[in-house]
Amino acid sequence: MALIAFAALIAASAAAPQFLAHAPVAVAHAPVAVAAEEYDPHPQYSFSYSVNDAVTGDNKGQTETRDGDVVQGSYSLVEPDGSRRVVEYTADSVNGFNAVVHKEAAVAHAPVAVAHAPVAYLH
Repeated sequence: MALIAFAALIAASAAAPQFLAHAPVAVAHAPVAVAAEEYDPHPQYSFSYSVNDAVTGDNKGQTETRDGDVVQGSYSLVEPDGSRRVVEYTADSVNGFNAVVHKEAAVAHAPVAVAHAPVAYLH
């Protein structure tokens, strides 16, 4: 009897392990409505801005227009030495991006921004 129990123990330990797996689960998501993106075959825009801040000395501006695939514009700024840098640019599908930089002599030195330290109040 002990021999049969021992043989059964050896047979049980030599058996291949059994793995339990979950059954596959089918997942279905609800369809999502996708809005068609508007396409403008001939986009057009125009904008410009300028800044002239006497407190900070910030003096710059930009203007740009687009007509189809052609963009033209310019921007300018006052350099620390008082000169003005002007960049005129164009961009199109044939010539790519082209910029021409001009530097205008300083008429007057650029204003220096001065920041004063806050005053401490003692009570």
